[in-house]
Amino acid sequence: MEASKVILVVGAGDATGGAIARRFARAGYVACVTRRHADKLRDLVAAIEAEGGRARAFGSDARKEEAVTELVAQIEGEVGPIEVAVFNIGANVRFPVIETTARVYFKVWEMACFAGFLMGREVAKVMLPRGRGSILFTGATASVRGGNGYCAFAGAKAGLRALAQSMARELSPKGIHVAHVVIDGAIDTEFIRLNFPDRAALKDQDGILNPEAIAEVYWTLSQQTRSAWTHEMDLRPWIEAW
Repeated sequence: MEASKVILVVGAGDATGGAIARRFARAGYVACVTRRHADKLRDLVAAIEAEGGRARAFGSDARKEEAVTELVAQIEGEVGPIEVAVFNIGANVRFPVIETTARVYFKVWEMACFAGFLMGREVAKVMLPRGRGSILFTGATASVRGGNGYCAFAGAKAGLRALAQSMARELSPKGIHVAHVVIDGAIDTEFIRLNFPDRAALKDQDGILNPEAIAEVYWTLSQQTRSAWTHEMDLRPWIEAW
């Protein structure tokens, strides 16, 4: 019996990560979704199953090497081969530089950069013997441009982007597609709706990023042939100034 194809989504929240998991589940993948606490994934798993898909929730701290190693081994052993891995942890915070503590800076780097390295390294280990797979990293405006008050976030996201570039150069010749997606703009999330209602009101004009539309891009990236692989793509609403 052929093993099930698996997508691993690290940082499967209520918006982008969840939409990506649902999109791949609709295509027949088993969506293995993770957050630090698995109970926060109950609604997502239920939504995937209600749509006829399959999902597994895992509580895992993406900043801990042992946890990530065990997560990948468990999925490979119990569910199936990880064909696509998505790193989608954000860690967006804003502090003036003189108010940014060492603890904050380090925590943001751990979440948004170091955790991406751990995931990328561990899934590369299982993909390389098969000679195939896609590793997709979610970036942000801060990946390419530092902003006022975002020294910690920009440092972490720029590091993640450099990681993705290095991995692509190393792994692409060996059959592994590595891509980095710059999300440049507000996403239609509960946080935006509560804290930035004026921006959220632009939804009817397609003036805010739709998680389902973002997920479709990740699906397309995973299906590209190696004769025309995209490494980096930027996504923004048509009204976004850039």
